[in-house]
Amino acid sequence: MIKLYNTMTRSKEVFKPLVDQQVSMYVCGPTVYNYIHIGNARSVIAFDTIRRYLEYRGYQVRFVSNFTDVDDKMIKAAQAENITVPELAERYIAAFKEDVQALNVEPATVNPRATENITDIIAFVADLIEKDYAYVVEGNVYYRARRFKNYGALSHQNIDELEQGASQHINDEETMQKEDPIDFALWKAAKPGEIAWKAPWGKGRPGWHIECSVMSTKYLGDTFDIHGGGEDLQFPHHENEIAQSEARTGVQFARYWMHNGFVTVGDDNEKMSKSLGNFVTVHDLIKQVNPQVLRFLMSTTQYRKPIQYTETSLQDAKNNLEKLQNAYVNLNYRLQTANGAADPAVDQQAAALQADFVAAMDDDFNAQNGITVVYEFARLINVYSEQATVNHEQIARLAKQFAEMAAIFGIELATATEAPADEKIEALVKQRDAARAARDFETSDRLRDQLKEMGIILEDTPQGTRWRKKDE
Repeated sequence: MIKLYNTMTRSKEVFKPLVDQQVSMYVCGPTVYNYIHIGNARSVIAFDTIRRYLEYRGYQVRFVSNFTDVDDKMIKAAQAENITVPELAERYIAAFKEDVQALNVEPATVNPRATENITDIIAFVADLIEKDYAYVVEGNVYYRARRFKNYGALSHQNIDELEQGASQHINDEETMQKEDPIDFALWKAAKPGEIAWKAPWGKGRPGWHIECSVMSTKYLGDTFDIHGGGEDLQFPHHENEIAQSEARTGVQFARYWMHNGFVTVGDDNEKMSKSLGNFVTVHDLIKQVNPQVLRFLMSTTQYRKPIQYTETSLQDAKNNLEKLQNAYVNLNYRLQTANGAADPAVDQQAAALQADFVAAMDDDFNAQNGITVVYEFARLINVYSEQATVNHEQIARLAKQFAEMAAIFGIELATATEAPADEKIEALVKQRDAARAARDFETSDRLRDQLKEMGIILEDTPQGTRWRKKDE
Protein backbone atom coordinates (compact mmCIF):
# COMPACT_ATOMS: atom_id res chain seq x y z
CA MET A 1 0.00 0.00 0.00
CA ILE A 2 1.69 3.19 -1.21
CA LYS A 3 1.52 6.26 0.99
CA LEU A 4 2.60 9.66 -0.29
CA TYR A 5 2.95 13.08 1.26
CA ASN A 6 0.28 15.41 -0.10
CA THR A 7 1.41 19.05 0.04
CA MET A 8 -2.22 20.16 0.07
CA THR A 9 -3.01 18.35 3.33
CA ARG A 10 0.53 18.37 4.75
CA SER A 11 0.18 14.69 5.59
CA LYS A 12 0.88 11.23 4.21
CA GLU A 13 -2.11 9.68 2.51
CA VAL A 14 -2.85 6.25 1.07
CA PHE A 15 -2.53 6.56 -2.70
CA LYS A 16 -5.73 5.60 -4.50
CA PRO A 17 -5.75 6.50 -8.20
CA LEU A 18 -8.91 7.50 -10.01
CA VAL A 19 -8.70 4.39 -12.18
CA ASP A 20 -7.51 1.11 -10.69
CA GLN A 21 -3.87 0.34 -11.61
CA GLN A 22 -3.60 3.48 -13.74
CA VAL A 23 -1.90 6.75 -12.74
CA SER A 24 -2.33 10.14 -14.40
CA MET A 25 0.62 12.38 -13.57
CA TYR A 26 1.63 15.92 -14.56
CA VAL A 27 5.03 17.45 -13.75
CA CYS A 28 5.96 21.02 -14.61
CA GLY A 29 8.73 21.09 -17.19
CA PRO A 30 11.40 23.69 -18.02
CA THR A 31 11.22 27.12 -19.62
CA VAL A 32 13.48 26.45 -22.59
CA TYR A 33 15.59 29.59 -22.80
CA ASN A 34 18.82 27.92 -21.57
CA TYR A 35 20.31 24.58 -20.59
CA ILE A 36 18.78 22.99 -17.49
CA HIS A 37 20.75 23.31 -14.26
CA ILE A 38 21.16 20.65 -11.59
CA GLY A 39 18.16 22.03 -9.69
CA ASN A 40 15.97 21.38 -12.74
CA ALA A 41 17.57 17.95 -13.09
CA ARG A 42 16.68 17.13 -9.49
CA SER A 43 12.97 17.54 -10.24
CA VAL A 44 13.20 15.57 -13.48
CA ILE A 45 15.06 12.72 -11.78
CA ALA A 46 12.88 12.71 -8.65
CA PHE A 47 9.65 12.28 -10.56
CA ASP A 48 11.18 9.82 -13.01
CA THR A 49 12.18 7.70 -10.00
CA ILE A 50 8.64 7.96 -8.59
CA ARG A 51 7.18 7.04 -11.97
CA ARG A 52 9.52 4.05 -12.26
CA TYR A 53 8.51 2.79 -8.83
CA LEU A 54 4.82 3.11 -9.65
CA GLU A 55 5.47 1.04 -12.78
CA TYR A 56 7.45 -1.49 -10.70
CA ARG A 57 4.36 -1.83 -8.49
CA GLY A 58 2.23 -2.62 -11.51
CA TYR A 59 0.67 0.73 -12.35
CA GLN A 60 0.33 2.00 -15.90
CA VAL A 61 1.50 5.62 -15.76
CA ARG A 62 0.44 8.35 -18.16
CA PHE A 63 3.16 10.94 -17.57
CA VAL A 64 2.79 14.45 -18.98
CA SER A 65 5.47 17.13 -18.67
CA ASN A 66 5.35 20.40 -20.57
CA PHE A 67 7.76 22.80 -22.23
CA THR A 68 7.22 26.50 -21.61
CA ASP A 69 8.37 27.71 -25.02
CA VAL A 70 7.23 31.35 -24.85
CA ASP A 71 7.58 33.86 -22.02
CA ASP A 72 9.45 37.04 -21.09
CA LYS A 73 12.77 35.27 -20.50
CA MET A 74 12.59 33.57 -23.89
CA ILE A 75 11.73 36.80 -25.69
CA LYS A 76 14.66 38.56 -24.05
CA ALA A 77 17.11 35.72 -24.79
CA ALA A 78 15.97 35.46 -28.43
CA GLN A 79 16.34 39.21 -28.93
CA ALA A 80 19.85 39.09 -27.45
CA GLU A 81 20.86 36.44 -29.98
CA ASN A 82 18.90 38.01 -32.84
CA ILE A 83 16.92 34.83 -33.46
CA THR A 84 13.23 33.98 -33.15
CA VAL A 85 11.64 32.57 -30.02
CA PRO A 86 10.75 29.29 -31.83
CA GLU A 87 14.39 28.91 -32.94
CA LEU A 88 15.56 29.39 -29.36
CA ALA A 89 12.99 26.89 -28.13
CA GLU A 90 13.99 24.23 -30.65
CA ARG A 91 17.62 24.50 -29.60
CA TYR A 92 17.01 24.08 -25.89
CA ILE A 93 14.26 21.48 -26.19
CA ALA A 94 16.74 19.37 -28.16
CA ALA A 95 19.39 20.01 -25.51
CA PHE A 96 16.96 19.09 -22.72
CA LYS A 97 16.08 15.79 -24.37
CA GLU A 98 19.76 15.00 -24.92
CA ASP A 99 20.67 15.81 -21.32
CA VAL A 100 17.85 13.86 -19.66
CA GLN A 101 18.47 10.89 -21.93
CA ALA A 102 22.06 10.87 -20.64
CA LEU A 103 20.57 10.82 -17.12
CA ASN A 104 18.53 7.74 -18.12
CA VAL A 105 15.16 9.46 -17.71
CA GLU A 106 12.20 7.70 -19.31
CA PRO A 107 10.54 9.81 -22.04
CA ALA A 108 7.26 11.41 -21.04
CA THR A 109 4.06 10.00 -22.49
CA VAL A 110 3.43 13.51 -23.81
CA ASN A 111 5.66 16.63 -23.88
CA PRO A 112 3.20 19.37 -24.87
CA ARG A 113 4.39 22.88 -25.70
CA ALA A 114 2.60 26.09 -24.80
CA THR A 115 2.77 27.38 -28.39
CA GLU A 116 1.08 24.23 -29.70
CA ASN A 117 -1.92 24.85 -27.43
CA ILE A 118 -2.69 28.54 -28.01
CA THR A 119 -6.23 27.86 -29.27
CA ASP A 120 -7.01 25.88 -26.11
CA ILE A 121 -5.43 28.55 -23.93
CA ILE A 122 -7.56 31.29 -25.51
CA ALA A 123 -10.71 29.20 -25.00
CA PHE A 124 -9.78 28.58 -21.37
CA VAL A 125 -9.20 32.30 -20.71
CA ALA A 126 -12.46 33.20 -22.49
CA ASP A 127 -14.35 30.84 -20.16
CA LEU A 128 -12.81 32.51 -17.10
CA ILE A 129 -13.81 35.93 -18.41
CA GLU A 130 -17.34 34.71 -19.01
CA LYS A 131 -17.51 33.30 -15.47
CA ASP A 132 -16.32 36.68 -14.13
CA TYR A 133 -13.12 35.19 -12.74
CA ALA A 134 -11.06 37.29 -15.16
CA TYR A 135 -11.10 40.79 -16.63
CA VAL A 136 -9.50 42.65 -19.55
CA VAL A 137 -7.35 45.78 -19.26
CA GLU A 138 -5.77 47.19 -22.45
CA GLY A 139 -5.39 43.77 -24.03
CA ASN A 140 -4.14 42.08 -20.84
CA VAL A 141 -6.30 39.56 -19.01
CA TYR A 142 -6.02 39.15 -15.23
CA TYR A 143 -7.45 36.57 -12.87
CA ARG A 144 -9.41 37.72 -9.82
CA ALA A 145 -7.54 35.71 -7.20
CA ARG A 146 -9.62 36.91 -4.27
CA ARG A 147 -12.80 35.61 -5.93
CA PHE A 148 -11.53 32.03 -5.67
CA LYS A 149 -12.45 31.08 -2.12
CA ASN A 150 -9.65 28.55 -1.58
CA TYR A 151 -6.81 30.72 -2.89
CA GLY A 152 -3.72 30.08 -0.73
CA ALA A 153 -4.79 26.58 0.41
CA LEU A 154 -1.86 24.73 -1.23
CA SER A 155 0.84 27.03 0.12
CA HIS A 156 -1.08 27.44 3.39
CA GLN A 157 -1.08 31.22 3.19
CA ASN A 158 -3.79 33.66 4.16
CA ILE A 159 -4.82 35.70 1.13
CA ASP A 160 -4.56 38.96 3.10
CA GLU A 161 -0.94 38.18 3.99
CA LEU A 162 0.23 37.36 0.48
CA GLU A 163 2.92 39.57 -0.97
CA GLN A 164 1.90 42.02 -3.64
CA GLY A 165 1.78 40.35 -7.01
CA ALA A 166 0.98 36.65 -7.32
CA SER A 167 2.64 36.45 -10.74
CA GLN A 168 6.31 35.71 -11.23
CA HIS A 169 6.33 38.28 -14.05
CA ILE A 170 5.32 41.57 -12.49
CA ASN A 171 6.19 45.26 -12.83
CA ASP A 172 4.82 48.64 -11.75
CA GLU A 173 2.80 49.12 -14.94
CA GLU A 174 1.12 45.77 -14.45
CA THR A 175 0.35 46.52 -10.81
CA MET A 176 -1.39 49.74 -11.78
CA GLN A 177 -3.66 47.86 -14.20
CA LYS A 178 -4.89 45.32 -11.68
CA GLU A 179 -8.03 45.55 -9.60
CA ASP A 180 -6.13 43.86 -6.76
CA PRO A 181 -2.34 43.46 -6.33
CA ILE A 182 -2.67 39.68 -5.91
CA ASP A 183 -4.40 39.22 -9.29
CA PHE A 184 -2.21 37.52 -11.90
CA ALA A 185 -1.88 37.55 -15.67
CA LEU A 186 -3.65 35.01 -17.84
CA TRP A 187 -2.82 36.78 -21.10
CA LYS A 188 -0.21 39.46 -21.83
CA ALA A 189 -0.69 42.09 -24.49
CA ALA A 190 2.16 42.07 -27.00
CA LYS A 191 4.69 44.87 -27.25
CA PRO A 192 5.96 45.93 -30.71
CA GLY A 193 8.14 43.28 -32.31
CA GLU A 194 7.24 40.52 -29.83
CA ILE A 195 5.87 37.11 -30.75
CA ALA A 196 2.08 37.17 -30.46
CA TRP A 197 -1.19 35.44 -31.30
CA LYS A 198 -4.62 36.91 -32.02
CA ALA A 199 -7.21 36.70 -29.25
CA PRO A 200 -10.68 38.29 -28.80
CA TRP A 201 -9.20 40.86 -26.40
CA GLY A 202 -6.12 41.64 -28.51
CA LYS A 203 -2.82 40.22 -29.75
CA GLY A 204 -0.55 38.78 -27.12
CA ARG A 205 0.75 35.60 -25.50
CA PRO A 206 -0.28 33.39 -22.57
CA GLY A 207 0.78 34.00 -19.00
CA TRP A 208 3.00 31.41 -17.36
CA HIS A 209 0.43 29.78 -15.09
CA ILE A 210 -2.41 29.32 -17.58
CA GLU A 211 -0.49 27.06 -19.92
CA CYS A 212 -0.04 24.30 -17.30
CA SER A 213 -3.74 24.39 -16.41
CA VAL A 214 -4.60 23.99 -20.08
CA MET A 215 -2.11 21.27 -20.94
CA SER A 216 -2.61 19.16 -17.82
CA THR A 217 -6.40 19.07 -18.16
CA LYS A 218 -6.22 18.62 -21.94
CA TYR A 219 -4.05 15.50 -21.73
CA LEU A 220 -5.15 14.08 -18.36
CA GLY A 221 -8.72 15.33 -17.81
CA ASP A 222 -10.27 17.92 -15.50
CA THR A 223 -9.24 15.86 -12.47
CA PHE A 224 -6.09 13.74 -12.42
CA ASP A 225 -4.03 11.88 -9.82
CA ILE A 226 -0.67 13.53 -9.22
CA HIS A 227 0.71 17.01 -9.91
CA GLY A 228 4.42 17.45 -9.22
CA GLY A 229 7.20 19.99 -9.36
CA GLY A 230 9.86 21.75 -7.32
CA GLU A 231 8.88 23.12 -3.93
CA ASP A 232 9.48 26.65 -5.22
CA LEU A 233 6.46 26.20 -7.51
CA GLN A 234 3.93 25.83 -4.69
CA PHE A 235 3.35 29.57 -4.76
CA PRO A 236 2.47 31.23 -6.97
CA HIS A 237 2.54 28.79 -9.89
CA HIS A 238 0.66 25.79 -8.52
CA GLU A 239 -1.61 27.93 -6.40
CA ASN A 240 -2.64 29.80 -9.54
CA GLU A 241 -3.11 26.59 -11.52
CA ILE A 242 -5.61 25.38 -8.94
CA ALA A 243 -7.51 28.69 -8.93
CA GLN A 244 -7.77 28.84 -12.74
CA SER A 245 -8.61 25.19 -13.28
CA GLU A 246 -11.20 24.73 -10.54
CA ALA A 247 -12.86 28.05 -11.37
CA ARG A 248 -13.37 26.81 -14.91
CA THR A 249 -14.32 23.18 -14.29
CA GLY A 250 -15.95 23.31 -10.86
CA VAL A 251 -14.19 20.08 -9.85
CA GLN A 252 -11.00 19.16 -8.00
CA PHE A 253 -7.92 19.79 -10.15
CA ALA A 254 -5.19 17.43 -8.85
CA ARG A 255 -5.85 14.89 -6.12
CA TYR A 256 -2.27 14.68 -4.80
CA TRP A 257 0.37 17.41 -4.83
CA MET A 258 4.03 16.39 -4.64
CA HIS A 259 7.03 18.73 -4.43
CA ASN A 260 10.72 17.90 -4.50
CA GLY A 261 13.40 19.57 -2.36
CA PHE A 262 16.13 21.96 -3.46
CA VAL A 263 19.75 21.35 -4.43
CA THR A 264 22.44 23.29 -2.57
CA VAL A 265 26.00 23.63 -3.84
CA GLY A 266 29.25 23.27 -1.92
CA ASP A 267 30.13 22.54 1.69
CA ASP A 268 28.42 25.75 2.82
CA ASN A 269 25.04 24.64 1.42
CA GLU A 270 24.76 27.72 -0.77
CA LYS A 271 21.74 28.17 -2.96
CA MET A 272 22.76 27.89 -6.59
CA SER A 273 22.91 31.23 -8.43
CA LYS A 274 24.85 32.84 -11.25
CA SER A 275 25.89 35.75 -9.00
CA LEU A 276 27.67 33.36 -6.60
CA GLY A 277 29.47 31.64 -9.46
CA ASN A 278 28.10 28.21 -8.52
CA PHE A 279 25.57 27.83 -11.32
CA VAL A 280 25.98 24.34 -12.76
CA THR A 281 24.24 23.25 -15.96
CA VAL A 282 23.70 19.57 -16.67
CA HIS A 283 24.91 20.08 -20.24
CA ASP A 284 28.36 21.12 -18.99
CA LEU A 285 28.50 18.78 -16.01
CA ILE A 286 27.93 15.54 -17.88
CA LYS A 287 30.94 16.32 -20.05
CA GLN A 288 33.07 16.07 -16.89
CA VAL A 289 31.13 13.59 -14.77
CA ASN A 290 29.56 10.26 -15.65
CA PRO A 291 25.84 11.15 -15.96
CA GLN A 292 25.03 7.86 -14.24
CA VAL A 293 26.81 9.14 -11.14
CA LEU A 294 24.78 12.38 -11.11
CA ARG A 295 21.60 10.37 -11.62
CA PHE A 296 22.54 8.04 -8.76
CA LEU A 297 23.28 10.93 -6.39
CA MET A 298 19.89 12.50 -7.01
CA SER A 299 17.69 9.43 -7.30
CA THR A 300 18.88 7.84 -4.05
CA THR A 301 17.82 10.79 -1.89
CA GLN A 302 14.16 10.87 -0.81
CA TYR A 303 12.47 13.33 -3.15
CA ARG A 304 11.32 15.81 -0.49
CA LYS A 305 14.73 16.11 1.16
CA PRO A 306 17.35 18.65 0.02
CA ILE A 307 20.46 17.43 -1.79
CA GLN A 308 23.90 18.83 -1.06
CA TYR A 309 25.90 18.81 -4.28
CA THR A 310 29.64 18.63 -3.55
CA GLU A 311 32.70 16.88 -4.91
CA THR A 312 32.51 14.56 -1.91
CA SER A 313 28.87 13.64 -2.49
CA LEU A 314 29.61 12.95 -6.15
CA GLN A 315 32.57 10.74 -5.25
CA ASP A 316 30.50 8.83 -2.70
CA ALA A 317 27.81 8.29 -5.33
CA LYS A 318 30.43 7.07 -7.80
CA ASN A 319 31.87 4.58 -5.31
CA ASN A 320 28.47 3.21 -4.28
CA LEU A 321 27.30 2.92 -7.87
CA GLU A 322 30.42 0.96 -8.81
CA LYS A 323 29.82 -1.46 -5.93
CA LEU A 324 26.34 -2.24 -7.22
CA GLN A 325 27.49 -2.57 -10.81
CA ASN A 326 30.36 -4.86 -9.80
CA ALA A 327 28.05 -7.05 -7.73
CA TYR A 328 25.87 -7.60 -10.79
CA VAL A 329 28.90 -8.41 -12.93
CA ASN A 330 30.26 -10.82 -10.30
CA LEU A 331 26.95 -12.67 -10.19
CA ASN A 332 26.62 -13.03 -13.95
CA TYR A 333 30.29 -14.07 -14.26
CA ARG A 334 29.44 -17.23 -12.37
CA LEU A 335 27.09 -18.34 -15.16
CA GLN A 336 30.20 -19.80 -16.81
CA THR A 337 30.62 -22.31 -13.98
CA ALA A 338 27.02 -22.66 -12.77
CA ASN A 339 26.29 -26.38 -12.50
CA GLY A 340 25.18 -26.89 -8.92
CA ALA A 341 21.86 -27.14 -7.13
CA ALA A 342 19.87 -24.10 -6.04
CA ASP A 343 20.14 -22.92 -2.43
CA PRO A 344 16.61 -22.37 -1.03
CA ALA A 345 17.96 -20.20 1.79
CA VAL A 346 19.31 -17.69 -0.74
CA ASP A 347 15.92 -17.40 -2.44
CA GLN A 348 14.30 -16.86 0.95
CA GLN A 349 16.75 -14.08 1.81
CA ALA A 350 16.18 -12.47 -1.60
CA ALA A 351 12.40 -12.55 -1.15
CA ALA A 352 12.70 -10.99 2.32
CA LEU A 353 14.90 -8.19 0.95
CA GLN A 354 12.47 -7.58 -1.87
CA ALA A 355 9.66 -7.21 0.67
CA ASP A 356 11.81 -4.79 2.69
CA PHE A 357 12.44 -2.77 -0.47
CA VAL A 358 8.73 -2.47 -1.23
CA ALA A 359 7.99 -1.47 2.37
CA ALA A 360 10.63 1.29 2.19
CA MET A 361 9.54 2.67 -1.15
CA ASP A 362 5.84 2.40 -0.35
CA ASP A 363 6.50 4.90 2.44
CA ASP A 364 6.44 8.11 0.38
CA PHE A 365 9.04 6.78 -2.07
CA ASN A 366 11.77 6.70 0.58
CA ALA A 367 14.70 6.24 -1.77
CA GLN A 368 17.33 6.40 0.98
CA ASN A 369 15.84 3.41 2.78
CA GLY A 370 15.15 1.70 -0.54
CA ILE A 371 18.73 1.94 -1.78
CA THR A 372 19.94 0.63 1.58
CA VAL A 373 18.02 -2.57 0.86
CA VAL A 374 19.60 -2.70 -2.62
CA TYR A 375 23.04 -2.54 -0.96
CA GLU A 376 22.03 -5.48 1.24
CA PHE A 377 20.88 -7.37 -1.85
CA ALA A 378 24.28 -6.66 -3.43
CA ARG A 379 25.99 -8.19 -0.40
CA LEU A 380 23.77 -11.26 -0.71
CA ILE A 381 24.68 -11.83 -4.35
CA ASN A 382 28.38 -11.15 -3.68
CA VAL A 383 28.37 -13.88 -1.03
CA TYR A 384 26.48 -16.21 -3.34
CA SER A 385 28.87 -15.47 -6.20
CA GLU A 386 31.78 -16.71 -4.08
CA GLN A 387 30.21 -20.08 -3.26
CA ALA A 388 32.00 -23.09 -4.65
CA THR A 389 28.90 -24.18 -6.57
CA VAL A 390 26.05 -22.06 -7.89
CA ASN A 391 22.88 -22.69 -9.84
CA HIS A 392 22.18 -21.24 -13.29
CA GLU A 393 18.46 -20.60 -12.75
CA GLN A 394 19.08 -19.13 -9.32
CA ILE A 395 21.61 -16.68 -10.74
CA ALA A 396 19.02 -15.63 -13.33
CA ARG A 397 16.40 -15.06 -10.60
CA LEU A 398 18.75 -13.04 -8.40
CA ALA A 399 20.00 -10.99 -11.34
CA LYS A 400 16.44 -10.17 -12.41
CA GLN A 401 15.36 -9.13 -8.91
CA PHE A 402 18.47 -6.99 -8.43
CA ALA A 403 18.23 -5.33 -11.85
CA GLU A 404 14.54 -4.48 -11.38
CA MET A 405 15.19 -2.74 -8.07
CA ALA A 406 18.26 -0.93 -9.38
CA ALA A 407 16.39 0.27 -12.47
CA ILE A 408 14.01 2.32 -10.30
CA PHE A 409 16.98 4.55 -9.46
CA GLY A 410 18.01 4.69 -13.11
CA ILE A 411 21.01 2.41 -12.57
CA GLU A 412 22.22 0.77 -15.74
CA LEU A 413 23.69 -2.68 -15.16
CA ALA A 414 25.75 -4.62 -17.66
CA THR A 415 27.36 -8.04 -17.77
CA ALA A 416 29.84 -7.29 -20.52
CA THR A 417 32.84 -5.99 -18.56
CA GLU A 418 34.66 -9.23 -19.34
CA ALA A 419 33.36 -9.47 -22.92
CA PRO A 420 35.82 -10.44 -25.70
CA ALA A 421 39.01 -8.85 -24.58
CA ASP A 422 42.01 -7.30 -26.17
CA GLU A 423 44.50 -10.11 -26.88
CA LYS A 424 47.38 -8.20 -25.31
CA ILE A 425 45.48 -7.66 -22.07
CA GLU A 426 44.41 -11.32 -21.94
CA ALA A 427 47.99 -12.41 -22.51
CA LEU A 428 49.31 -10.23 -19.68
CA VAL A 429 46.58 -11.47 -17.33
CA LYS A 430 47.51 -15.09 -18.13
CA GLN A 431 51.20 -14.34 -17.55
CA ARG A 432 50.35 -12.83 -14.17
CA ASP A 433 48.18 -15.85 -13.26
CA ALA A 434 51.09 -18.12 -14.12
CA ALA A 435 53.49 -16.02 -12.04
CA ARG A 436 51.12 -16.15 -9.06
CA ALA A 437 50.76 -19.93 -9.41
CA ALA A 438 54.57 -20.22 -9.39
CA ARG A 439 54.67 -17.86 -6.36
CA ASP A 440 56.75 -15.42 -8.40
CA PHE A 441 55.19 -12.40 -6.70
CA GLU A 442 57.74 -9.93 -8.05
CA THR A 443 56.69 -10.71 -11.62
CA SER A 444 53.03 -10.84 -10.60
CA ASP A 445 53.20 -7.37 -9.04
CA ARG A 446 55.07 -5.96 -12.02
CA LEU A 447 52.42 -7.24 -14.43
CA ARG A 448 49.64 -5.87 -12.23
CA ASP A 449 51.32 -2.44 -12.28
CA GLN A 450 51.74 -2.65 -16.06
CA LEU A 451 48.05 -3.43 -16.49
CA LYS A 452 47.13 -0.65 -14.08
CA GLU A 453 49.06 1.85 -16.22
CA MET A 454 46.99 0.61 -19.17
CA GLY A 455 43.84 1.50 -17.25
CA ILE A 456 43.01 -2.11 -16.37
CA ILE A 457 41.68 -3.08 -12.95
CA LEU A 458 42.18 -6.69 -11.84
CA GLU A 459 39.87 -8.60 -9.53
CA ASP A 460 41.14 -11.85 -8.06
CA THR A 461 38.20 -14.15 -7.35
CA PRO A 462 38.00 -17.80 -6.25
CA GLN A 463 36.96 -18.55 -9.83
CA GLY A 464 39.96 -16.84 -11.41
CA THR A 465 41.18 -13.39 -12.35
CA ARG A 466 38.75 -10.94 -13.93
CA TRP A 467 39.63 -7.62 -15.43
CA ARG A 468 37.84 -4.47 -16.47
CA LYS A 469 38.71 -1.11 -17.87
CA LYS A 470 38.88 1.67 -15.29
CA ASP A 471 36.03 3.71 -16.81
CA GLU A 472 33.63 0.77 -17.13
